[in-house]
Amino acid sequence: MLYRTALRIGAPLSLFSMGGHEYLADGRSRGFNEDMQRATREKGYIFDGFGGSRRLDVLGIAYEAGVNFFDVTQDSEKEALGRNLKETPPPYDIYVQTRPEGMCYSYDEGNRGLADYARLKAEVERGLKLLRRDHVDFLNFGILAWAHECDPDYFSKLADNIARLKKAGLIRWASADTFSGEATFLKMFESGAFDACNLNFNFGDWGARRKVIAAAAKAGMAVFMREAFFKGPLFAFGAEAGITDRAALAAAALRWCLSFPEATSVTIGTGNPAHLRTNLAVMESPRLSDADTALLDKLRAGSKSFQEFEACKTAEYFAADQVPA
Repeated sequence: MLYRTALRIGAPLSLFSMGGHEYLADGRSRGFNEDMQRATREKGYIFDGFGGSRRLDVLGIAYEAGVNFFDVTQDSEKEALGRNLKETPPPYDIYVQTRPEGMCYSYDEGNRGLADYARLKAEVERGLKLLRRDHVDFLNFGILAWAHECDPDYFSKLADNIARLKKAGLIRWASADTFSGEATFLKMFESGAFDACNLNFNFGDWGARRKVIAAAAKAGMAVFMREAFFKGPLFAFGAEAGITDRAALAAAALRWCLSFPEATSVTIGTGNPAHLRTNLAVMESPRLSDADTALLDKLRAGSKSFQEFEACKTAEYFAADQVPA
């Protein structure tokens, strides 16, 4: 494993991190695609079957490779990781990123809960019980533009809450996250409250390369990249373009992300131990090759679905304001 250390973090984080998603037979993520309401808003609801033997196999492979950064979202993932870490403790120190349940993105109108210290503190403490840890290493603050548009003091409130959570020993660092594009990311950075940013970044959803990842790195923030495989459609796009070597396409997509020096860690999400081994093997040759570039060029030229995906993501990302209807 290779490791990178961001100035504001001061700790070496593995260049590949492990996502907490588990998957249905058709490849869609569990929880969200079983009951979105319960997965995102019903605090304490745990779906059956998370953190089973297959997940323990995946964790074991991650340990062998030296992965020391783990990202979990919904309560089922938090509970499973906390239980699995007790069942099979990692042989070294690890770092965990999670988010406050029901308070991020469109799950809470105006993201008001994040600006309310009492509510936010109670939610962090509840999450820690699921994780069986005494602190959150990275608390992920996923907001939308409506938060700061509805409240001009929103970021000052958020900065104060982050400082208080750190002082209380409940979190170590805060991650900026949004689906409202470049403008909101930059406003989050300007607040000075964040130590890292967590964002979608891949060959088809690349808007952050214009300003955001450079701005984060300049501020000494860690840059966490997710959705390298577009949540799965990458391989359908590849098939449409006549690309049959899924492993080669996955490796090219990961190397594309790693080709940006700002990357601190790229999150891999898989429930298949063999796939994880194949993905982690990219560390043996992490540089984007001419063959990788040719493969990605073939995908772009040969898949109309990819072209539509890229155009949609670009338009979304650079929209000045994205407030849910």
